[in-house]
Amino acid sequence: MLFKVCTAVALVAASAMVKASPTPAPISDLEALTGRATPLAQVITKCTVPNNVALTFDDGPEEYIYNISRQLIAAGGKGTFFWNGNNYGCIYDEINVKRVKYAYAQGHMVASHTWDHKDLTTLTFDEIHDEFYRVELALERLLGVKPAFLRPPYGNYNNLVRQVAYERGQKLVTWDFDSGDSTGSTPAQSDAAYDALIKKHPSTILALNHEVYEKTAHIVVPHAIAALKKAGYELVTVAECIGLKPYQSVTSPQTGSWTC
Repeated sequence: MLFKVCTAVALVAASAMVKASPTPAPISDLEALTGRATPLAQVITKCTVPNNVALTFDDGPEEYIYNISRQLIAAGGKGTFFWNGNNYGCIYDEINVKRVKYAYAQGHMVASHTWDHKDLTTLTFDEIHDEFYRVELALERLLGVKPAFLRPPYGNYNNLVRQVAYERGQKLVTWDFDSGDSTGSTPAQSDAAYDALIKKHPSTILALNHEVYEKTAHIVVPHAIAALKKAGYELVTVAECIGLKPYQSVTSPQTGSWTC
């Protein structure tokens, strides 16, 4: 009788131990594919150096880069240009090569905005790699630099995009302020948005603008620069506003001609 009681107690205890065991955490698709935890690229959403503003410009190279650059330089500042390889035009076209070399020579930071401006979250692993690689190759050919930062089109990314970015040695960059120039805001509305933000005087600003709009270059940018300078902000590149290097490597540009 004693043996049966002891056996029953042992079985209950064993059952309790089994039920108390933790359920294994689900394995992500990436981990299932690789068999290990997959490193993911850092996503930069804001500046970290106090009193810094990074004015960034997407979708170029475009003709308004000259006007934007002159205004930034005149104010003692620098900007960051996230370029596509083949969006509004081919980066290898002679006119765009001049724009690319001009901006870089002025000391602005240049970075990737992918080759075709596709939503990276809709692409396969290999397609995402190609969107990164072709811009890297273009900047290495034209300037001798390998970018360390990429802004995903529409600000869209997922873990697969972050995995590819990590493997390619790049960080993703979004923003914490959108001028609205690509989403229907008038220049007056963009100016008002900058004014409202500056009135709050955040410690840092990482601002999204677009290089391809004339009114952005001729109306919004001069207003923003003047207002930001008056408020005491320093206009710097994305790399400077987070204390990192802008490029993975810097060497001499290549000679030759290429097409998209």
